[in-house]
Amino acid sequence: MEEKIENDTSIQMIVLMTPDMVNFSGKVHGGAILKLLDQVAYVCASRYAGNYVVTLSVDQVFFRHPIHVGELVSFFANINYTGKSSMEVGIKVISEDTKTRATNHVLSSYFTMVAVDEHSKSVSIPELSVTTEKQIERREAALKRKLLREQIWKK
Repeated sequence: MEEKIENDTSIQMIVLMTPDMVNFSGKVHGGAILKLLDQVAYVCASRYAGNYVVTLSVDQVFFRHPIHVGELVSFFANINYTGKSSMEVGIKVISEDTKTRATNHVLSSYFTMVAVDEHSKSVSIPELSVTTEKQIERREAALKRKLLREQIWKK
């Protein structure tokens, strides 16, 4: 797990998968992971913005590997891009078998979050400082996804 936490633009959360999270096939329910993804996106975005945030959209949730009870699941979240009041939070999910230490990249997903005030009106957020090659790469990819979302919303 080579992910690095970058101050106020990143968070990491590790959750033990428990029996209450399973579906009828005995694997962790996708809905349980979706709920955790939204929570991670909220924490990352609200911490960065210093405000309450709401979820505007979720791009691509494709489960590459099943998750089993007893595994540790790590969520690595980063602010990839900021607009006036919105931001993209990228989340990488890694599962780990606690016995063998084998890991799987379960999924990567992108949440668009919007900072709002107590009246649900959008508020300005700080501009993202992009200094590393990885941050530049993430911002450029986020801008491409933003353009694709705008095209879809216009239809």
